[in-house]
Order: sequence, then structure tokens, then C-alpha cells
Amino acid sequence: MTSTPSPQNDPPSVGDVPDAPFSVAPAPFVPGRRGRRAEPMSQKIGPSHQALLERLRHQISAHQITLDELARRTGFSKTRISALLRGIEYYPSWELTYSVIHALGLPPWPLCRLWTSGAYEAAKSTTWITQRIAAVRPLGPEERPVEHRGFIEQMEHYYIAYAQALLHIERPERIVDEAFDILWAGWDEAEAAAGPNLPRYAWRLLRSRVLLRMRRHPDGRPDLRPAAFMTVAQSRIEDPVAKFVEISEVADFFDTISRLPPDQFDLVVLRYLCEFTPDEIQEATGLSPAHVHTLDHHARGALELLHHRPTARE
Repeated sequence: MTSTPSPQNDPPSVGDVPDAPFSVAPAPFVPGRRGRRAEPMSQKIGPSHQALLERLRHQISAHQITLDELARRTGFSKTRISALLRGIEYYPSWELTYSVIHALGLPPWPLCRLWTSGAYEAAKSTTWITQRIAAVRPLGPEERPVEHRGFIEQMEHYYIAYAQALLHIERPERIVDEAFDILWAGWDEAEAAAGPNLPRYAWRLLRSRVLLRMRRHPDGRPDLRPAAFMTVAQSRIEDPVAKFVEISEVADFFDTISRLPPDQFDLVVLRYLCEFTPDEIQEATGLSPAHVHTLDHHARGALELLHHRPTARE
């Protein structure tokens, strides 16, 4: 895990926004006591930038803070703050962004990392990012909540395996770190909203960050066919013809499971791509043992149908 908000040289890839069954709805943004209704956020910004703005807008809405009040607290004009919150005109400086974060009482460390990733999405150079961060006073030691650190230690390996299985990138940790940073930025609210099932709340957040970066079919479904080249089973096959047959069959199967509801989709990925046990899946996703058992039963049925498909065609 990254302990300081230093820039990264490789930006996260930007994907399409997933369909509703796989998405986490953005937090509503209502301007509060006074003033005109808030303008919508730009749809052209990258996923990290979007996550940063959603956190800011949610905090403003939850505490009913107006642009007038933010302008007074930060010393920046309402016009600049409005452009920042909408994600329009230009990528905002860290000075402006930090002033709003500080005024809202949010932890700066996770949001600085989101700002950095968003800057890469906006094609800003490492030099530009470093200079903008250096122009603002140091953030001081990173004081991550103890419970949040413990949650990371418990869940990180599950999340990385899931991200790697679907994205096939060199550093899936950066997507997982982003999910943990978003969770940290709203940690108190997450604990209150999730109650005893924080793993379920966090899993949905992680899933949304991964699916934002996935390739998609024209109809919006996640395209899992590239995962057929990365399965453990095909990696153990040496004969080229047998490997081709295995990949073709698995690609068909992955194309089928992309139509499944989110929980069944996740079960198949975790059970048959990541090779986690039912107990581990329960811990990772926050699903009940009975639910995991039922999902696993349906997944094995789907796999059995796949293996019988070539015979049925003869």
C-alpha cells in the first residue's frame, strides 16, 4: 500500500462506465440551504477524477454547504470552485483542490492520490503533478484509521486477485489502492452505512472500480473473453491444438457469464478464475454461507453445460 501521495508514472486506463447492475450510483449533490441548484458533473472525466469529485460533492451535500460558504473558507471564487466540482474547463490545481478538501474536513492523503491519478487521466505530466503538489504545504504524516488498516490487511489479496483476473494489467494494486482510498475518504460514513457487513459495502465499491476499466461489448456487458487466455487450466496445456480448444470453450463460457447478475458473476470469477474456496469468497464479498453455496451450485451447473456443449453439437 502506498503511504504517501506521490505521483505515479503509469496512469490507470480509462474505461466506459458500467451498466447499472454492475455500478455504484454516484452520490447525489444538492447545494443545501441557499443558492441555485448544482450543475451536473462532466461525463468526459476519468474514473479517478470522477471518484474525487463525487466525494467532494457528497460531503457538500451531506453538510449543506453552499458555494458562498466554500468561497469564504477557501479564498477562491465561486466560479473556480464550481468548475472544480463539475470537472470542466481544465484539470484543477492541487492548491485549489486541497483548499476545498481542507474546508470540508476530509482526509487529504487518499484524495491527493485520487487527484494524482485523475491528473494522469487528463494527460498531465509527472513534472506538472509534482510541481503542483510541492506548491502546497506538506500534508504531514499519513494517519490512516486503525480499523481501515486492518480491513486492508484482511481484504487486499482478494481484491488484487479479482482485479488481475478481469483486467490483466501489470499493477492491479493501483486499482485496489484506489478503492481503499475512496473507502478511507468516507470511512466514518461507510462504517455507519454498512453496519456489521462492511465487507459487502466495500466489495461493491471494489467491483465498481474494476468494472470501470474493463473492455465492454457494444451492448455494455463486460467483455471477459480475453480472460480465457489467462486461466490456470490453459496455462498447463502444452499441446497448441488442445490449448486452442480450451481457450475457445472458456471464451464462450466467459461470454455467457458476463450476462449473469453481479453476485453470480463475482462468484464465478472468484471461484474458477482466482480459485478461492467458498469460505474465502464469503469473507471477501460479505455474502452469507448459504448464498455462496447457492451461487456456487449454479456456477458449477453452468460449467457442466459448457463441457457438454461440444458433444451436443456433434
